[in-house]
Amino acid sequence: MAGRGWWLTGGLAPLLLFLLLWRAETAHIKKAEAAASTTTANASVTGAALLMHYMDEAELASSLRSLAEDEAPPGLARLFSLGRSGEGRELWVLRLSANLPEVEAGPDADPGGPPIAGRPQVKLVANMHGDETLGRALLIRLARELVSGWLQGDPRLLRLLNSTDLYLMPTLNPDGFARAAEGDCAGAGGSGQAGTGSGRENARGKDLNRSFPDQFAAARPDLATVPEVRALMEWMRRNRFVLSANLHGGSVVASYPYDDSAVHQRSGLYSRSADDEVFKYLAKAYASNHPIMKTGTPNCPGEENEVFEGGITNGAQWYDVEGGMQDYNYIWANCFEVTFELSCCKYPPASQLELEWENNRESLLTFIEKVHIGIKGFVRDSVTQAGLENATISVAGIAHNITTGRFGDYHRLLVPRTYNVTAAAVGYLPLTMVNVEVKEGNATVVDFSLEPTVAVPISDSTQDAPVTATDSATNATNVTSTERPTPAHQAIQPKDFRHHHFPDMEIFLRKYANEYPSITRLYSVGKSVEQRELYVMEISDNPGIHELGEPEFKYIGNMHGNEVVGRELLLNLIEYLCKNYGTDPEVTDLVQKTRIHIMPSMNPDGYERSQEGDREGTLGRNNSNNYDLNRNFPDQFFQISDPLQPETMAVMNWLKTYPFVLSANLHGGSLVVNYPYDDDQRGTATYSKSPDDSLFQQIALAYAKENAQMFQGHPCTEMYPDEYFPHGITNGAHWYNVPGGMQDWNYLNTNCFELTIELGCVKYPKAEELPRFWEQNRRSLLQFIKQVHRGVRGFVLDATDGQGILNATVSIANIDHPVSTYTGGDYWRLLAQGTYQITVSARGYNSETKTVIVGDKSAVQVNFTLTRKDSKMEEGKMPDINMADASDPVTKEFEMLIKNLSAENGLEHLLLTSTADVLPYRYRPYKDLSMFLRGLNLNYPLITNLTSLGQSVEFRQIWSLEISNKPNQSEPEEPKIRFVAGIHGNAPVGTELLLALAEFLCMNYKKNLAVTKLIDKTRIVIVPSLNPDGREIAQERDCASKIGRTNAHGKDLDTDFTSNSSQQSGAREPETKAIIENLIMKQDFSLSIALDGGSLLVTYPYDKPVQTVENKETLKHLASLYAANHPTMYLGQSSCPNKSDENIPGGVMLGAEWHSHLGSMKDFSVSYGHCPEITVYTGCCYFPGAGQLPALWAENKKSLLAMLVEVHKGIYGLVQDRHGRPVSKVEIVLNERVKVSTKEGGYFHVLLTPGYHNLHARADGYQQQHIQVLVHHDVATFVHIQFDMDNRIFGLPRELVVTVAGATMSALLLTACIIWCVCSIKSNRHKDGFHRLRQHHDDYEDEIRMMSTGSKKSLLSHEFQDETDTEEETLYSSKH
Repeated sequence: MAGRGWWLTGGLAPLLLFLLLWRAETAHIKKAEAAASTTTANASVTGAALLMHYMDEAELASSLRSLAEDEAPPGLARLFSLGRSGEGRELWVLRLSANLPEVEAGPDADPGGPPIAGRPQVKLVANMHGDETLGRALLIRLARELVSGWLQGDPRLLRLLNSTDLYLMPTLNPDGFARAAEGDCAGAGGSGQAGTGSGRENARGKDLNRSFPDQFAAARPDLATVPEVRALMEWMRRNRFVLSANLHGGSVVASYPYDDSAVHQRSGLYSRSADDEVFKYLAKAYASNHPIMKTGTPNCPGEENEVFEGGITNGAQWYDVEGGMQDYNYIWANCFEVTFELSCCKYPPASQLELEWENNRESLLTFIEKVHIGIKGFVRDSVTQAGLENATISVAGIAHNITTGRFGDYHRLLVPRTYNVTAAAVGYLPLTMVNVEVKEGNATVVDFSLEPTVAVPISDSTQDAPVTATDSATNATNVTSTERPTPAHQAIQPKDFRHHHFPDMEIFLRKYANEYPSITRLYSVGKSVEQRELYVMEISDNPGIHELGEPEFKYIGNMHGNEVVGRELLLNLIEYLCKNYGTDPEVTDLVQKTRIHIMPSMNPDGYERSQEGDREGTLGRNNSNNYDLNRNFPDQFFQISDPLQPETMAVMNWLKTYPFVLSANLHGGSLVVNYPYDDDQRGTATYSKSPDDSLFQQIALAYAKENAQMFQGHPCTEMYPDEYFPHGITNGAHWYNVPGGMQDWNYLNTNCFELTIELGCVKYPKAEELPRFWEQNRRSLLQFIKQVHRGVRGFVLDATDGQGILNATVSIANIDHPVSTYTGGDYWRLLAQGTYQITVSARGYNSETKTVIVGDKSAVQVNFTLTRKDSKMEEGKMPDINMADASDPVTKEFEMLIKNLSAENGLEHLLLTSTADVLPYRYRPYKDLSMFLRGLNLNYPLITNLTSLGQSVEFRQIWSLEISNKPNQSEPEEPKIRFVAGIHGNAPVGTELLLALAEFLCMNYKKNLAVTKLIDKTRIVIVPSLNPDGREIAQERDCASKIGRTNAHGKDLDTDFTSNSSQQSGAREPETKAIIENLIMKQDFSLSIALDGGSLLVTYPYDKPVQTVENKETLKHLASLYAANHPTMYLGQSSCPNKSDENIPGGVMLGAEWHSHLGSMKDFSVSYGHCPEITVYTGCCYFPGAGQLPALWAENKKSLLAMLVEVHKGIYGLVQDRHGRPVSKVEIVLNERVKVSTKEGGYFHVLLTPGYHNLHARADGYQQQHIQVLVHHDVATFVHIQFDMDNRIFGLPRELVVTVAGATMSALLLTACIIWCVCSIKSNRHKDGFHRLRQHHDDYEDEIRMMSTGSKKSLLSHEFQDETDTEEETLYSSKH
């Protein structure tokens, strides 16, 4: 495994390395001499000819053969080969144990012979890396030591070989060893470069310790290039190894699982297994007995400062190894394996081998002896006392189970402590032993005697009596109008009775899809681990279409790969339905009234490994990752720690896509119908009742009654003579506890009611028995489909427009299991016969309750019409509102496209019909990213426009790519969406996803109709890297590192989007300023999607704590839409390190509840850009390996395209005045909270969650408009608003203001006239006095002269004084 030196030492010359090594090793040799001197005396191998040395292939084979056949006593040793290497060399294994049994015959027999009851199996594997050779020599020496000790009567070795079944494999990579060179300590192979020509890899250049299936890997490794790994995996499958050691070189340390983590951080991340304490105990057992390892300071050249406390380390904490052998042993088998690095020098000189043997001898023996710690025993049938193979041994508090071997024996390694231990087996009641004390030393014996799950048997008098057709018709619960074919009609029976391997099955399905296109549609819901399609055949009179009011039904077969009867029965059923449609009344009625989906094989990989004739085995049961798919679904009572498998995720997504009502999961191994629940919170075999228990019993009986043998309840008398199921049905948990089962997940997470049907006692019967199975189950299969038509069905409609209401809740009083309506408002609710109170409710509507009587025949149709809350409008407030462009055929065509893409499988159809897809395979640094964007612009100039929004701190361009049919023109009538990524430079997955999206759209323009129309009708802006400086210093596979997260100034850009009032624009980082000024504040976007990393969820605004979330339902709806189209995100289980128990409902969370902080981009976008923005976290690892990019693109492309479709929904409107002129800058207020403004041309667009919304439109000089608008889930609501001039002035009616103004003006004019008249009169009086003075001048002269002796002014003042004197009058008076 490790060989850590090869990737750290670089290109040091071999001679220098050897000299440094010699100096380093000398100190350890001196330390070891004292310990070595005591053990040397015990060495029993004598003679110069046996001095340790390296053996080539021929000598190795000869030596091992001589040891097994000549030197060891009979029955002690056996040499065999697992297979051959890439270059044809044998993969030798030497088995050592007392009284070895003879080798069995048969294709699946192990060449080393069968196991020995009660004796634990231990294996030691060496030379996995061909140039790490010390382990190879040590195992050969260990074999001789054991044989010699046995012959000499050594008590310790006698005890070991009498109680232990030991397997020694000196070389797993003989081809690499043949190329390696003695003395090559660093693995440079003479090239100066580690790993190049050194012999580390196999003949095909593959590192065997990176080639095993890995729990955290994105894809399964290609085993075709590693025959050595394939041989070892097959060997492990045939045996129940308990303990294992993997011997390496390059350091001196014991390394234990896990070797890697989900984030694949290069080093420093402790990846803890469920048995971490046991692994540390085992590692210390070896290290503490090794004179160098136990110091914890191997002092290897180039790594002198490396310290391992106690000489042990967690593998991933040392460095991440994906595809390692030790993790595979633990996860996919019963085996606990530890990796031992034995010396600093990978290929030490032969002269050092004796010393190394002395250093490792005690450690090797002590480690082998540790297989006897913990608990051990047998699990037996309490009646027959036969051992139970494959019984599960579980320890409370440790999430890792083991299974029993061929004889019911088990060995469970545990450290000293007290435990509660449970044994469980199919068909038996589980048994728990409490307070089991494990002490230091030999294992505590704990035997289990399990009782079969039996009840008091009924009389056998009718056991063999067949159920006649008349009886069946009487007993069956038929719900369609056509009960059976008339006696005169003979249905065409299937003729294709054989076992169909995958290619054969694929041809069969394509054949019937091609021959019966009017009633069939073949599609795939995903792929298995080994990339086989998970095919589904739809049979309906309108295939590919959900017909309103028609229920949907499914059958799933072959979930366990070796349970094959269901697979073949479903292929028979497809043939039967196709050939009899149109001629057989029963079949025709079913196909016309039901949309039937049939998945013949959920586990095609397991099937290919299974073997015909298997009665009760497990070969092929699990998928290729060795997981039981029926223990892999999220469970209501237990946390399922196993990673979700591709087959599981595909089926879960399938169930979220179609409105299934009823389903059956076909299995084998017994003969019974099993109904929910499958487990309970205590994990014991007890009746676990669901809210619909009586209904489940009724539909289970509908199947069982038609199968005579099943209905009798004694399914497998030869295998389980006392097993009895009354009427052939059982509650799942009452039979045995199954956490993680599919049927419970169906019931709890969808509208679908599912049963599990066991079809026969033999899992993989011979092909000649298949006709019998069809005859036994034909009536049952048809009768069960009919059960989908029982209960109640109908529509939930809007009282205003008669439209169906999506996701309305249909609840039954006293039954705690609501169902929801589908896209057209149609619903189906299975119910047993009786009287029920049914209540229907929906957001924004008043609920309605009805009393319904359900009979035993066809479903009762009950429709509900809901009125919306606060639906009354104020009189006089209804504006002129109509559908814009309703008659435009182009608009109607695009509207239909959006509806189709929003429907089930709409986006899947788009992806399937796309002419080209992209496959991101590497990360692009800034220079490559820039060239890529320029390349897109140059190759697609008519639909792209590349601009720079600004520059980063280090003067890198922040590129923006617009994709539109008119990229250089303003089109305000089209919605505008932006995709942004890379705000944190250490999370570049989003960047690569956006580049892939851009290329995908460009490549499919004018090639794919849907993509072309989306581009023609949308302005798409892609900004792939907001923080190019941080991206340049981030490092691939650094899953948790913060390097590159901030910009060149050390600023987290997602904290820099503060308001203008709190921060001066000039103080912002250049990247932030560019985004705000040239993107967000344009205020012309309808939606923004930001991609980040570090978890698996979507967050919506606000990130700011203590912030009222306006339009919360819409923001959450947008986030949920992205998560729902992602294969795993919506499950809400990120499975990120240190967050494995984290549960995020729907994969969606308010930003402040996730990681609250100020200054986030999405908060600024909503508050100031008036654009909703969600943040998508694409995965746990910030910077995963490039090899994961294809899988990440596959996971996210549907969600990204879903946002392109969603931007065409909500409310889209046009505001004009009465003369048809557009009105811009109108303020549109939604629900009194959300504000947008009309753009150039009077257009506005806002996204809202489906339902009713209040809209206010206001602008200066116009009357306010107030309307209520219904937003649909699958198409935009178009609103045309015409404004009238505002008749109110200063808040008063215009007529009143005009009247008052007129009256006021009249009064002012009248007043002015009066004043003028008065002034005129006074002026004339003054002038008249003046003239009279002139005329009588002589008469007054004497008088004036007399007065002049006094004051002339006084005289005039008294005579003529007037406050209105003019200037002329004043002048005249002064002259006198």
